[in-house]
Amino acid sequence: MAAPPSDELAVRFPGRATARDAAGPLDPGARVDVEGLLGGMAGAGSLGVGDERVRDFLGAFGRRLLRPELARRHPELASLGFFLRPRELARTVEETRGGEHVRVPRGLVFHIPPANVDTVFVYSWALSALMGNRNVVRLSSRAGAVAALLVDTLLETLDEADREVAEAVAATQRIVSYGRSDAVTAALSAACDLRVVWGGDHTVDEVRRHPLAPHARDLAFPDRSSFALVLASAWLAASPGTREALADGFAADAYWFDQAACSSPRTVFWVGAPAECDTARDDFTTCLARAVARRGWTVDTAMAVEKRVATYGLAADGAARAIGFHGNAVAGVVLTAPELAPRRWLGTGTFAHARIASPAELAGLVRRADQTMTYFGFARAELAELAATLAGRGVDRMVPIGEALSFHRVWDGVDLPAEFTRLLTIR
Repeated sequence: MAAPPSDELAVRFPGRATARDAAGPLDPGARVDVEGLLGGMAGAGSLGVGDERVRDFLGAFGRRLLRPELARRHPELASLGFFLRPRELARTVEETRGGEHVRVPRGLVFHIPPANVDTVFVYSWALSALMGNRNVVRLSSRAGAVAALLVDTLLETLDEADREVAEAVAATQRIVSYGRSDAVTAALSAACDLRVVWGGDHTVDEVRRHPLAPHARDLAFPDRSSFALVLASAWLAASPGTREALADGFAADAYWFDQAACSSPRTVFWVGAPAECDTARDDFTTCLARAVARRGWTVDTAMAVEKRVATYGLAADGAARAIGFHGNAVAGVVLTAPELAPRRWLGTGTFAHARIASPAELAGLVRRADQTMTYFGFARAELAELAATLAGRGVDRMVPIGEALSFHRVWDGVDLPAEFTRLLTIR
């Protein structure tokens, strides 16, 4: 997706007229200036929370993502399609209703998603649109092939929508791309009612240089890191089939987005006695290497070199007491102490391992930037006790291994539908 020059925007969606001219006059990738973009949306018809036209569109889009030929090639799109099921959309809307307040859309929402996780922009945009907002999504020119495929699928869905649905969506929703332009970002920031930034700390800081209107709000999802917690005795007691399934789930958690997703695990904390943790860790690594091979995931030579530099660097710094490699795909680092768990990305398929005696030890190890804890071997009551022990120090999600990348409307501890709306009091 090439970015337009200077201060222009390329409109990717709705980037063309539908067969019935319902989507408006824009050509594919039409260039507009930011004033023209905002002016065109200012007079757009209004939507309501849970607007049936938006729900119809999102449901149809989700069904397209679940087509077998597409889901087989891109499993992450199947997860997105599942998230957009009509029943799930209805549940999201229903949970916003009730009480003495009436929920109304927040207004114009400006989304800045990351370039390294192609599906995030759809989750962010879809929930905001479902809540009745007008939306402008900035899609990075560095976004990958999956992002382009998603835009194409959105356009196909718009082509086949009935006139009323197509007109409502095309009038109120924009996906655009533009180069590094402070002027465009500043104008969109000044015009929006809510700005949603997904990306690294540097990205968040850079965007926040551009002021919002006094009434507007910022919602930021900065750098995060994640880890897994496994009870060693439970792993060793599990059947071979269960271990294989867990390894498959862990591989999906880590490799779908090259382990760069904020919720992908980078460290595995093993709970138990030293001997059983060592045995469980070695068996887990063997199972993981087989799972990666079964799924056909590979790591190129340049990445393999980068992983070796990172792991040997940990050893040179005294953070690692052992390192091991299963081909280019899996690298393991046994830490000298659990507090040395790395938060930075060490290369696709690089995992640090540390032993702790009990989950309660995590209270002294987690940081506020720790987001997702995938787990195996623990009951809900134990996890609730751990959450109380952590007391907000870190960790916003505790999900079973294999569900790290499963998006939920509550993300990073934030209720997104609530953030995408305002409360109007009637007494």
